[in-house]
Amino acid sequence: MAVRRKATTQISRLAHRASGTAAANRMVPEETPVAFSFAGTTHAVMMASPADFEDFALGFSLTEGIIAAPEEIEAIEVEYLGAGIDIQIRLKDRANTRFQARRRRLAGPVGCGLCGIESIEEAMRSVDAVGSSKITLSVEDITRSAKLLLKVQPLHTETGAVHAAGFYAPGKGIVMAREDVGRHNALDKLAGALAKAGISGASGAVVVTSRVSVEMVQKTAAIGAAIIIAVSAPTALAIRTAETAGMTLVALVRGDDFDIFTHPDRVVCGVAKHVA
Repeated sequence: MAVRRKATTQISRLAHRASGTAAANRMVPEETPVAFSFAGTTHAVMMASPADFEDFALGFSLTEGIIAAPEEIEAIEVEYLGAGIDIQIRLKDRANTRFQARRRRLAGPVGCGLCGIESIEEAMRSVDAVGSSKITLSVEDITRSAKLLLKVQPLHTETGAVHAAGFYAPGKGIVMAREDVGRHNALDKLAGALAKAGISGASGAVVVTSRVSVEMVQKTAAIGAAIIIAVSAPTALAIRTAETAGMTLVALVRGDDFDIFTHPDRVVCGVAKHVA
């Protein structure tokens, strides 16, 4: 059995500063190929941080629509190989039948395994509607969520080189967070952690340290959250997708400043109201 990988590695480098150049050590994040295999066949391969593998497998299966609920997974086995990690996911009969039918419908051979997408149609799949959610956040909730997420990023504190995805619950703060070198991976790991803990996505907002691409909106909707909050900017397609899904997209959160791109009615002044 291969040796389990650490999430960080100490390296030496030449540090150039205004005062001069000197050799120094620095912690950097590891990234390793992680394969998701269903029924013994590899479905997708991502470069990811070697941590939280079960959360990753469960979250990926949920946000990519492979399963509808955690109970549809029979077992998850993590195999440490020489070159990477192979996560074997066994689906229960009905979910496995649905997954095999889905693979047969996809057009063409496997293309970009790094993103887990096998066709243009799959990449542009319809997003779950979250417009019925009545949850609202105050202005203070928005700014507080980003500040609190910074406090629960040990890998980022150590390396300054990973993304984070957290779940903000009104009145509770960040109740769950995951980190990864990949922004999609961090969100998938968060989705898995929330599902394992039995936390409903409708009870709060997803908070991310990255830009918001269409995949981030799709995965947030799959979690069931009606609000996504980001430190960076969104893409045009992400904005259109969030609008269609009924999702509130808040981005460019910098201190007390932020922009609301879609469905601003969920952001109110004063005390936050929460109706899932």
